[in-house]
Amino acid sequence: MIENTSSMDRPVVGQRNARLIAVGAIASVVVVVLLIAAFPSMRRWSRAERAVDASSLRFGTVSRGDLLRDLSVETKVVAPMSPTLFSPGQGIVSLRTRAGMQVKSGDILAVIDSKELHAGLDQANAQLLTSRAELDRQKIVARQTELKDGQQIDLLTLRLEASKRQLERVERLFKEGLANSADHETAQDNVRIAAMELDQAKSQTKLSHESLGFEVATREQQVRREESVVGELQKRVNDLTIRAPFDGMVSTVSVQDRDAVAPNQAVLSVVNLSSLELQIALPEEYANEASVGTPAEISFNGRTYPGKVIRISPEVVNSELAASVAFDGEKPPGLRQNQRLTTRLTFESKRNVLKVQRGGFLEAEGGRACYVVDGKMATRREIRTGATSISEVEIVDGLKEGDTIVVSDTTPFQHATNVMLR
Repeated sequence: MIENTSSMDRPVVGQRNARLIAVGAIASVVVVVLLIAAFPSMRRWSRAERAVDASSLRFGTVSRGDLLRDLSVETKVVAPMSPTLFSPGQGIVSLRTRAGMQVKSGDILAVIDSKELHAGLDQANAQLLTSRAELDRQKIVARQTELKDGQQIDLLTLRLEASKRQLERVERLFKEGLANSADHETAQDNVRIAAMELDQAKSQTKLSHESLGFEVATREQQVRREESVVGELQKRVNDLTIRAPFDGMVSTVSVQDRDAVAPNQAVLSVVNLSSLELQIALPEEYANEASVGTPAEISFNGRTYPGKVIRISPEVVNSELAASVAFDGEKPPGLRQNQRLTTRLTFESKRNVLKVQRGGFLEAEGGRACYVVDGKMATRREIRTGATSISEVEIVDGLKEGDTIVVSDTTPFQHATNVMLR
């Protein structure tokens, strides 16, 4: 009978110690390897001044390519040719169009029935006829007077010639002693008297001619004055028919059909759609960037249309600079006045430059520094920036192609040299 197993037991203390030593050695090696692998991270962690949640940040990669320095602004469609048509006189208006209708040059838009203007025109025409009759009568009087003066001069000329012939006969008789000196002196006096009367008649005829010419000229001036009045009234009567000054669209109608209108009252407005422009308000900081001729791209209904700046205001008002952009070539159909469009102005184009996505880091660091990302660590680095566009910024110095930086607002970093990204 076997009472216990003590006779079969063997000491195993040496084997168990060997296994424990082997396991401890392996664990030590693993710990050492882990410490060696974690040493750079622990070292960076120890150098980090702040820690920031990486999920709240945006990152960008430095690349090389073309950079357009541009500006996107909202513009308003305006028509520089949009005159308001006024009533030329008092009357009742009859509308022939409505707001929003397309019109052609010369189309009748409205007609005003003004009895006052028509009556004034009739009176002016009657006065003109009277003035023309007076002119014709004065011309007849002038011709009659000239004819009578001519006859008088002819008669006095004939009398002078008869007196001269009588003097010659008396002189012959006087020389022969057949006539006395009294007859000779009388004949001489008759010649002188006839000559004086002829000269007087000629002077009188000249003065009469000038006087008649003045009267005729006065009547002609009166006729021209009446013609001017009639022409002006006729123009106002013709203007009672309001016509489209050009091809375009009726934008507004300020009166109702059959309304009574006063002189110079606004009736309607017409917009010239062929001369539509875009009105923009540039921020003050772009005052020195924009100039006449600056290229523009206008977006409308999913398409882009070329344009250019044609006018720039000489002054800044409320921190904005007013300018106008015109389409350069084809105009998009369907534009309406005061419609809002997006326009992109291109100030400069740079080729093959280092660039990175634009973000809040520019304002936070003033464009002089950024945070370069290396794994879980962001390190502050001095940089120099150049031209900026809507979405990108040129990197002049401090970064190289392929670098990853924090492009979002880095204000939470508080200008720390090293920041841990959790």
